[in-house]
Amino acid sequence: MTKLFLYARKSTDEPERQILSIEAQITELREFAAREHLDVAQEFIESQTAKEPGRPIFNEMIKRIENGEANGILTWHPDRLARNSIDGGRIIYLIDTEKIVALKFPTFWFDATPQGKFMLNIAFGQSKYYIDNLSENVKRGLRQKVRRGEQSGVAPTGYLNDKVNHKMIPDQERFRFVQRLFKLYSTGNYSMRDLRDELTRAGFRSKNGKIFTVSNIQMMLKNPFYYGAFKFNGELYEGKHEPAITKKLFDTCQAVMQDKAHPHKMGEKHYPFRGILKCGECGCAITAETQKGHGYYRCTKKKAVCSQPYIREESLAAEVSKILNKVSLRPEWADYMLAQLDKDEAATAQSNALFAQNLKDEIKACEEKLDTLLDAHLEKTITAKEYAAKKNKILARKIDLEQKLKDFENKGNRWLERTRSLILSAKDAGNAASGDNYDTKKNFAAKVGSNCLLRDQKASLSFKTDWQMLADFHSTPRSGAAGNLIYPLLLPDLDSNQDTRLQRPMSYH
Repeated sequence: MTKLFLYARKSTDEPERQILSIEAQITELREFAAREHLDVAQEFIESQTAKEPGRPIFNEMIKRIENGEANGILTWHPDRLARNSIDGGRIIYLIDTEKIVALKFPTFWFDATPQGKFMLNIAFGQSKYYIDNLSENVKRGLRQKVRRGEQSGVAPTGYLNDKVNHKMIPDQERFRFVQRLFKLYSTGNYSMRDLRDELTRAGFRSKNGKIFTVSNIQMMLKNPFYYGAFKFNGELYEGKHEPAITKKLFDTCQAVMQDKAHPHKMGEKHYPFRGILKCGECGCAITAETQKGHGYYRCTKKKAVCSQPYIREESLAAEVSKILNKVSLRPEWADYMLAQLDKDEAATAQSNALFAQNLKDEIKACEEKLDTLLDAHLEKTITAKEYAAKKNKILARKIDLEQKLKDFENKGNRWLERTRSLILSAKDAGNAASGDNYDTKKNFAAKVGSNCLLRDQKASLSFKTDWQMLADFHSTPRSGAAGNLIYPLLLPDLDSNQDTRLQRPMSYH
């Protein structure tokens, strides 16, 4: 007597939505079994694609057939059993070895004869061809979307899927939070957990109202989609969507993330100033240790005999504050300078044609390089891996140039923005100098200069170009040779009618 296993399968990740649902399959199969007087030993139901081998319920059913618990299968169509050559081959082999003596389908005829097995092979082959061809059609559609600069799938946080125009648009509720996320993280003063907590308090949540995890925040910070690009099959493509941030801000965040990618061991004490200082006498690194509950910094003395003494962490923090004070601005001075910049910007709001043309020429050169690279790839003179690596580099440069050009055209004179940013940072430097956060002091010191040295318990560094102008301005705040070199940072001479508070020399102590 023939005993059959009933098998029903529906895959939600395949475009088979016109095929009967599992519930409908079971109803039809039960009616067919009753009508044909078939003996069904057990029903197996599975929701998984058959385009790859490895379905657990299907494998269990086949194993029990091999053990002799049944010798036939009842299912809707051969494509319910297999859409891959391995599972199809297993069915044919079990028929050859007479482990399966009957296959019953309401919509397909089968008999265990050479002709029947031939037709079953054709049915399995058609099922595999259908899924393979469907896969190619889907991939072709995805490639076309990529050519149009459109990313497929669900829009990342901060964007929405426009189902009418089939593109991704800014989510007005979360777009500004994403922008703030990158701006805050770029300062280097936030861990990802602190950043998540800060934005959560401000109301940043997912579409379903849930609080973002730290890993969610990290994924956002790493996603190139936010500066106007996206990845497809490992390659970087330029998107047509509205970017949330600039490429420069994205790169700054990646650098901060890389800098923070060295976690401290459990129980290890954190020394905020370790890693940025060198000994001013012998050039060795400055290390730190704890003595009697206090942090001390000293030269490692690995190169030669060195006479430099220890310095306590609080004293070193005070030295760093003195450095920051040299490039900081009192709020009233900074505000006055910003007001003067606004006047200059209004008076000189014009585009530098030569600068813009140079950027356009570089962009065109990048496009030509991409065309040449694509030709080399199509002619197979370079490997796909080499093509992807070189393309990503050139495309990233092209996007960076395009954003610089757009920023220049929108904001006009770049030196005004550069100076404004410097004045605002100098204003923040005063807050960092007077504050108690040692990590903030260290990050600011690394921002304003390089070659940090410690000698005779005194800290020093070489200021970067813009910050050196501020240091000169601090030493010569009114006028003179140094001041004339740093316009527009030089505060103009004030009339006697102006606020006398602004006429006093600046004090940083």
